Amino acid sequence: MNETTSVTAQGEVKGLVGFVKFIISELKPRGKVFTPFNIISGAIILLGAVLIIYRFAKGLGAATNLSQDYPWGLWIGFDVVTGVAFAGGAYTLTCMVYIFGAKKYSPIIRATVLSGFLAYAFYAGALLLDLGRPWNIINPIIGNAFGLSSVLFLVAWHFMLYMITELVEFSPAIAEWLGWKKLRKFLMGLTLGAVIFGITLSILHQSGLGALYLLAKGKIHPLWYSEFIPLLFFVSSIFAGVSLVIFEGTISHRVFKDLINPNLHASYEKIVAGLGKIALGAMFVYLFLKILVFIHGKNWEYISSPMGYWYLVEILGFVLLPLIIYIAGVKGGSIGLIRAASIITIVGIIINRLNVSIIAYKWDAPIRYFPSWIEIEITLAVICAEIWAFRWVIKRMPVLNERPDYKWMH
Repeated sequence: MNETTSVTAQGEVKGLVGFVKFIISELKPRGKVFTPFNIISGAIILLGAVLIIYRFAKGLGAATNLSQDYPWGLWIGFDVVTGVAFAGGAYTLTCMVYIFGAKKYSPIIRATVLSGFLAYAFYAGALLLDLGRPWNIINPIIGNAFGLSSVLFLVAWHFMLYMITELVEFSPAIAEWLGWKKLRKFLMGLTLGAVIFGITLSILHQSGLGALYLLAKGKIHPLWYSEFIPLLFFVSSIFAGVSLVIFEGTISHRVFKDLINPNLHASYEKIVAGLGKIALGAMFVYLFLKILVFIHGKNWEYISSPMGYWYLVEILGFVLLPLIIYIAGVKGGSIGLIRAASIITIVGIIINRLNVSIIAYKWDAPIRYFPSWIEIEITLAVICAEIWAFRWVIKRMPVLNERPDYKWMH
């Protein structure tokens, strides 16, 4: 009896030691280390890490240009409000694949879910930077001195639950990487339920972010304020996320071409064309809603002003123009045009979300907010760190390719 126990214990120790050695070996860099991208982005990340320490040591006042009049700045306007919109590709494509049965998008579903999960993880982490008392971030979880009817309370819970949901959706890839077949089988059984739950959460928190700005009536310029902001945020997250998937896919096909499954190579152009159709459909709905909101709000008088001209630049240059290019690309079968439209759309989403959260907020105030160089640098560091994490996972886990003993694409 004692000998059996001893053998079992030794096996567990050996298994644990082997697991630790495997993880350590996976932490080693793969490929060239001193590339231009690694050097530049590495320097940005290191400087950002130092500045993050400085921000927590000295406080928000020393590191940012935030104030009582402008409590939310770049870290909210870009890292959260804009970044979450770009994560919309995950719930859009999981809905297409698992609910509507569009299996042609299966080869990119894991990369899309991974991108969405990392976006939420890093931008939720960046949210800590904006809190004057970051330890209070646990309040939404424990309900301590937090309003249960608050929009922020709902958004916080949606964020947390959706991050967990996306981790569950991606977890089969982690199990395959570690060789845990039984656990992988169990996790695959959770996928459909996680997808349905995730889609519900996405609809709620994408629109919930817009609902936050319903509280700022009179502070946001009339051309951007509307009671339909939640709906506009939700619809725009669809084509924002899909456009980013197209853009990321273009880069991934060049950077990770040796890791991509042959099935994905063969069907890539069809996938991009399909994504273009989804994006243009959502953009058409969004433009239609924007026109209705504009007419309903009787905002003609604001057009002949500097803010009105800027509004036209956003609508005509970054909504109507990419919509036309998407139509031309899809109709003519031009992957190049679809990619060009996706890039313009990405820029347009950034402009729109920054307009709502920063530029059009208290537009008539004598003293305006502009992010400090520290805020900008830390934001760049967060983006670079997310790219590094994405690359690390892609090079080690079955994301763009499938292993012979796991047929997850079929």
